[in-house]
Amino acid sequence: MSKMRGRILIPLPNTGAMGRKRNNFYMRSLFLLALGIFGLLQYNNFNYLDSRDNVLGDAVTNDSDDAILAMVPATLHKYLTPHSRNHTASGAGALTGAALLLNASSPGAATASTISFDVYHPPNITEIKRQIVRYNDMQMVLNEDVFGPLQNDSVIIVVQVHTRITYLRHLIVSLAQARDISKVLLVFSHDYYDDDINDLVQQIDFCKVMQIFYPYSIQTHPNEYPGVDPNDCPRNIKKEQALIANCNNAMYPDLYGHYREAKFTQTKHHWIWKANRVFNELEVTRYHTGLVLFLEEDHYVAEDFLYLLAMMQQRTKDLCPQCNVLSLGTYLKTFNYYTYHSKTNKKSYASSLISTNSLLGYNRNNNRNSVQLAVSSSYSSSSSAQSPPPSKVYVGDTSDHQRASDSNSRRGNLINTVTATATATAATSDTTNNEQSSHSSSKNGAQTWNYHVLPSLYSVYQKVEVMPWVSSKHNMGFAFNRTTWSSIRKCARHFCTYDDYNWDWSLQHVSQQCLRRKLHAMIVKGPRVFHIGECGVHHKNKNCESNQVISKVQHVLRIARNSHQLFPRSLTLTVPSLMKKSKLRKGNGGWGDLRDHELCLNMTLATR
Repeated sequence: MSKMRGRILIPLPNTGAMGRKRNNFYMRSLFLLALGIFGLLQYNNFNYLDSRDNVLGDAVTNDSDDAILAMVPATLHKYLTPHSRNHTASGAGALTGAALLLNASSPGAATASTISFDVYHPPNITEIKRQIVRYNDMQMVLNEDVFGPLQNDSVIIVVQVHTRITYLRHLIVSLAQARDISKVLLVFSHDYYDDDINDLVQQIDFCKVMQIFYPYSIQTHPNEYPGVDPNDCPRNIKKEQALIANCNNAMYPDLYGHYREAKFTQTKHHWIWKANRVFNELEVTRYHTGLVLFLEEDHYVAEDFLYLLAMMQQRTKDLCPQCNVLSLGTYLKTFNYYTYHSKTNKKSYASSLISTNSLLGYNRNNNRNSVQLAVSSSYSSSSSAQSPPPSKVYVGDTSDHQRASDSNSRRGNLINTVTATATATAATSDTTNNEQSSHSSSKNGAQTWNYHVLPSLYSVYQKVEVMPWVSSKHNMGFAFNRTTWSSIRKCARHFCTYDDYNWDWSLQHVSQQCLRRKLHAMIVKGPRVFHIGECGVHHKNKNCESNQVISKVQHVLRIARNSHQLFPRSLTLTVPSLMKKSKLRKGNGGWGDLRDHELCLNMTLATR
């Protein structure tokens, strides 16, 4: 014990082990603290993005009539405001913009005390026929005294009109905002005589206007061919029964054993009649050599559609000498808009789920190609106003991994992304059966609209592409000249006897079977013509007056405008992905009646 008390304790040398432990403790604490702060920041950031996305969603989905009206210049509100002859609204000033825009006749739009009704007697069939003959004989060009005579190389726009005045109003508004619209001749081809539609068309003051009326309509022939004759064979009657009943055209059902339905045959008759009328019968077009652009009442155009059409026409000689059709509308399933700005590296994402099946039209082949809406390079145009290109917006295919790898180097410059993805599915008409093929190509399912955050990783540089004209892809907003029409008219027998009630399928049959020089199209990859109709021959919807698609189109074009992606400086030809050679197909039926063959052929005869 004494020995131990006398020992002197010598401290061990400091090896640093305790210091390392302390340092590790501090580092772990700092790491956990930083991780916590980072997690908190991420949580707040996601909350911010969610709230921002909700704000964007609310703004985009605001498809009320007042919101749509606010997107239109005040000077054009007159085209969206109904002035029906069926009643006179003495208290119209008290009505809201929504009631004036679409729902003036809906319950609650105005009380009885604010409206005084005038007795209006719509014209009878005899009067309608007389008016149609008068219009067609006069060939009056409205506003010619203001805008001058039609130039031989000017664009003629032909709009096929039925009865959907709501969509027609918005088409007219979009046309009114297009650059160089004052130079065109705008021809409305009607297969239904309506005083309200006539008043609307005759109100147009931004270009030359003409109305032509299809004279063999169901409206003017309700109880006789080409309407519904009481002795016509019922659609689903068997041929043996039809022969016994001795009904009209009993010997000639269509490919699928069905008999004629007038409401489906009229569209094809009207299309061939209006084309022949414009190219071969109107005096104002006698020496016209320019393009004729075909639209329909439920289309909507971008403000640079004429600018781009002229650019495409100018570049056909070097980009596509074989092209004889120019197409401004494309049926797509997915859009990706990539906005690039060189002055900042901040990123923000917003995406909207849009049913482009309605936005861009009925897609019978479910085309999944994606396109570029902006085209950039150097192009010297004679137009005075040029849009500077500080921003570029691209549209790409999210399934194209090869293009994604090519553009990885540009990810850092990506700012805003707005993705429009189709959620409505269209039944393809490639596989037809006895019950489906005749008189119905497709029906669309319900559409959904919502918004979510979706980062995008790449962009592509597609501009225009060239391919054989395909009826189900290039039949919206397409143009050709008199030379192409002359070739088509020479093949009228192929068009008029092909057992398909669709004019576009019949035109493709003409290209494949008759034309020496097949229809070859240059297609702009960023559509300038949109489809806004939710109801029609192939579209059945509970709410045919919905504003949703119109609101989406306005929003897409606003993004394009703010991003300076309209009015490109040049076009660049891109090589399309390998396409299957379009095989010859039998028609969809509905066109077996020999009376339809004869009427169609007679309408392709030149009268001047």
